[in-house]
Amino acid sequence: MNAIGLLSLILFAALMLVAGKQGLKIFLGLIINFAVIFILIILLNWQFNPYVVTAILSVTILAVSIYLSSDNGQVMNTAFKASLVITAGLMLVAYLAQFSGQLQGFATENSDELEGLSLAVGLNFGHLAVVVMVLSALGAIAEASMAITADLHEVIERTPTIQVTNLEHHARIIGRQILGTAINTLFFGMLGSTLPLLIWFLRLRYSLSMFFNAKLLVMELITMLLGMLGILLSIWLASHLVVNDFKKGRIDLDAGDL
Repeated sequence: MNAIGLLSLILFAALMLVAGKQGLKIFLGLIINFAVIFILIILLNWQFNPYVVTAILSVTILAVSIYLSSDNGQVMNTAFKASLVITAGLMLVAYLAQFSGQLQGFATENSDELEGLSLAVGLNFGHLAVVVMVLSALGAIAEASMAITADLHEVIERTPTIQVTNLEHHARIIGRQILGTAINTLFFGMLGSTLPLLIWFLRLRYSLSMFFNAKLLVMELITMLLGMLGILLSIWLASHLVVNDFKKGRIDLDAGDL
């Protein structure tokens, strides 16, 4: 058994031990999303419209990530609606960022690996850059939407007579806590993945201007910033939807789980 198989087995065992039946659903969701990403790669390779493919499969990924992570139907529906809206907005922002920054293609640092290889692969790397940025933010968006929605529903269930102003206050407090941890998760994830690249730039004595204009690094930074923006907007929109549903009496505390 190789390292990937061993780590997957350990992850499965840990999920079953900690979450039981829910852990099985989470692991199943990981497998499904892996298959969806593989389908995405195949469709892009077959020259399907990358934006249409990304939009459709992003909905699939969000649905799998959200609806297999909870048993509360109201929580999942609210988180899913918020995630869809934010993902659509981020797709537009990612397109504008790629258009203005021209992040597509390979950097000069890739020249050694590409030497002797044909670059006429028939793919628009600008479109691929947008796809990468959107997909990288999906997990963070779904996580933030689910976290704030589930926490606010828990507050409502514990104090059904809570005032709207108090619920909004709780939403701000919980949102700040989720925002801080989620943004740090993205930051250190990006830092860990680019650490060898940063050390390489320092060893090659890149100037400050070259450092902040290196295509490889800028792509990672913009992807991280888009993910952070997605987290922030997801928390804001999901909490707004929950508070609005509470105002209009749409939250049924007696409704059973799905």
